[in-house]
Amino acid sequence: MRRALKRADDGKTLDPAEAEVLLGASGDALTALMATAARVRDQGLADAGRPGIVTYSKKVFIPLTRLCRDRCHYCTFATTPGRVHAPYLSPDEVLEIARQGAALGCKEALFTLGDAPEDRWDAAKQWLEEAGYDSTLDYVRAMAIRVLEETGLLPHLNPGVMSWQDLQRLKPVAPSMGMMLETTSRRLFEEKGQPHFGSPDKDPAIRLRVLEDAGRSNVPFTTGLLIGIGETLPERADSIFALRKVARQYNGIQEVIIQGFRVKPDTAMRNDADVPLDEWLAAIAVTRIVLGPRVRVQAPPNLVDLAECRALLDAGVDDFGGVSPLTPDHVNPERPWPQIDDLAKVTADAGFVLRERLTAHPEYLREPWLDPRLISHVEALVDPATGLAREEAKPVGLPWQEPDGGWDSVGRTDLHTAIDTEGRRTETRSDFDAAYGDWDVLREDVAARRAAEAEASGGTTAETAAGSPERISAEVKAALAAAERDPAGLSDAQALTLMTVTGPALDQLARIADELRKATVGDDVTYVVNRNINFTNVCYTGCRFCAFAQRRTDADAYSLSMDEVGQRAEEAWVIGATEVCMQGGIHPDLPGTAYADLVRAVKDRVPQMHVHAYSPMEIVNGSVRTGLSIEEFLISVKEAGLDSIPGTAAEILDDDVRWILTKGKLPTASWIEVISTAHKVGLPSSSTMMYGHVDAPHHWVQHLRTIAAVQDQTGGFTEFVLLPFIHQNSPIYLAGVARPGPTYDENRAVHAMARIMLHGRIDNIQCSWVKLGVDGCVAVLNGGVNDIGGTLMEETISRMAGSKHGSRKSIAELTAMATAAGRPARQRTTTYGEVPARPSLELA
Repeated sequence: MRRALKRADDGKTLDPAEAEVLLGASGDALTALMATAARVRDQGLADAGRPGIVTYSKKVFIPLTRLCRDRCHYCTFATTPGRVHAPYLSPDEVLEIARQGAALGCKEALFTLGDAPEDRWDAAKQWLEEAGYDSTLDYVRAMAIRVLEETGLLPHLNPGVMSWQDLQRLKPVAPSMGMMLETTSRRLFEEKGQPHFGSPDKDPAIRLRVLEDAGRSNVPFTTGLLIGIGETLPERADSIFALRKVARQYNGIQEVIIQGFRVKPDTAMRNDADVPLDEWLAAIAVTRIVLGPRVRVQAPPNLVDLAECRALLDAGVDDFGGVSPLTPDHVNPERPWPQIDDLAKVTADAGFVLRERLTAHPEYLREPWLDPRLISHVEALVDPATGLAREEAKPVGLPWQEPDGGWDSVGRTDLHTAIDTEGRRTETRSDFDAAYGDWDVLREDVAARRAAEAEASGGTTAETAAGSPERISAEVKAALAAAERDPAGLSDAQALTLMTVTGPALDQLARIADELRKATVGDDVTYVVNRNINFTNVCYTGCRFCAFAQRRTDADAYSLSMDEVGQRAEEAWVIGATEVCMQGGIHPDLPGTAYADLVRAVKDRVPQMHVHAYSPMEIVNGSVRTGLSIEEFLISVKEAGLDSIPGTAAEILDDDVRWILTKGKLPTASWIEVISTAHKVGLPSSSTMMYGHVDAPHHWVQHLRTIAAVQDQTGGFTEFVLLPFIHQNSPIYLAGVARPGPTYDENRAVHAMARIMLHGRIDNIQCSWVKLGVDGCVAVLNGGVNDIGGTLMEETISRMAGSKHGSRKSIAELTAMATAAGRPARQRTTTYGEVPARPSLELA
């Protein structure tokens, strides 16, 4: 205990064993522990620019439904349909609570509810169907909008477990959300008789995934632990460190609640004991020390006597959470809220000032954390000097809506500077740290991952493969023989062996791949005459590899108008293009209808032009913004004239890699869902892999396996495109996390293995001249590749990442590339058909 206290007092980083010891502190040891935690808290408040200020949020509590599919043994909030007057509060009831709160000066509407009650209770399912909602979360979203529009209160949503897509859908209607982790103990979840047994949403792995998804989605999130429900001290320490990991990696946890268990009658745990105050205080103090000064630590003031609130402050608390002058704490109805004046006096006696804040803490009241559709609602209530609440402000309903006026209403800044010049005027986007998360944590994560992979592979990783001996080992010979005998039947071990070959073995691999290419598609090197139209580079998802994305206020930010999109398509057609490829950033002001409108802008001007547009990430964004399902959204843009979609946003289809590389992008399962749905509705797609960053050869093997599996199910892929990582201006490289792209040998091996592993499934393997250059393309054309992409005419994304290979190629230059590989060149359509004679065209 003395050693752990000394290390904490000296500011040393604690490990879980030391935290476990400190969680058992009492007496003088607890006093010393709390003093250290208080100093860490004070430093955090000073760092935040508000020394000595403890906060709370004046709120109303809206229990939207008390039905739940879980059966937690301590809960009195969840009930059965027979014990409530209706499965859900009606819209009128919701608004009545919110209006009364607004009249009393409340600024937060805390929506709390059970998890997915429609999955357990027929009454809930029937109520939703009759009210016209597909799910409880759909109803939550609708009521949040009503509260914003009719009362001006800011919703804070606590709907339980949410998917990545749910978070995307709810973020525009709430400045913050939350879900208690409670504990990482699997014992309390899996063992019969334990408090979380029989509660599917209390699986610690699922709840941690929600916290991670919220961080990746830039959603300010409240979470915390429930202390004293049967967890051991080691389990409690593990829970604290799990929160620290998520908080550090994504910066999305705005506050951590440490809540002490209180016994309630009529529950399975009614004979248990309240958590002792000293044990609770130790948990608060250790959490404060482990999480550090940046994260706000909260304890509910109604779960202790008013005099004991001073002890909460002494233990390192800097926030009292939501306090309501109107509604009870429906989760702990037996514990009334303290009067705010009384709480302010206790806070003052401890040497602090109690100040009201909004539902999101000040540092989260900006992009990318705050959706632009909520800016006017927040500005009506915030003190711009501090980011806290203007206490005298009374909420007033304000319109909430998707941006009107269509895409052309979006502001445009320095349009042609970003597109038409070869350089950037800003090195990185201006919200570098906020958008991308904690680079130090990423560096540690990637270093540990690489070390583990190197140990597991005996040192044969992407970095060490180049030093392999020239002699072909028996293992490599066997893998090469298998590739020649049954290309698509390689085992994972054989495929991994071949991904890392060099020297003569690599030459043999390229020969095998090239013979397959010739037998499958012949000798023609194909290309499409097309133009890339990157219609905006404004984006707030925070992909860590992307040098293209900018904030709206950055010097390099731009957005094309509909007329400019149509004009560029017309210009492309006039000089021989058959395709435009449209992709853009996830612009915060983008109306959901803009995607269909952009397609129409092309088709209205050039009806015959093939429109190849929208990555799966953009499609999910359009689905979220329109309120349509993914299938319905895809059908709507297809009806507008969309002909096919690019299978970009794939990067590496492994979530462990994706979350390091992209932060805010859709998970693997969502990418597969979008692509598969597109194929289902008749929209073919390309498929891609971007490699050579924080990945390793085994990820490439599994990515190809995933692509093959989707193709087996849908048959909708027209090609597979290899995209080497361009590192020069990439944030993840500038931060020292990613390596500087793949090696020359890796490029040859990956292209050859794509041909081999996708044999019989995807006939067309494409290289990227933008990323590889002429010499690199010639090399892989002699190793299984049959297609060199398109003329592009401009390609902003790779150029901004640092590509030095230009942004357009003429047909003559593409033909010369094929000639250098000893092959003829042939123009194709997007879907690899013959290009018909050009029809006459009356341009609009």
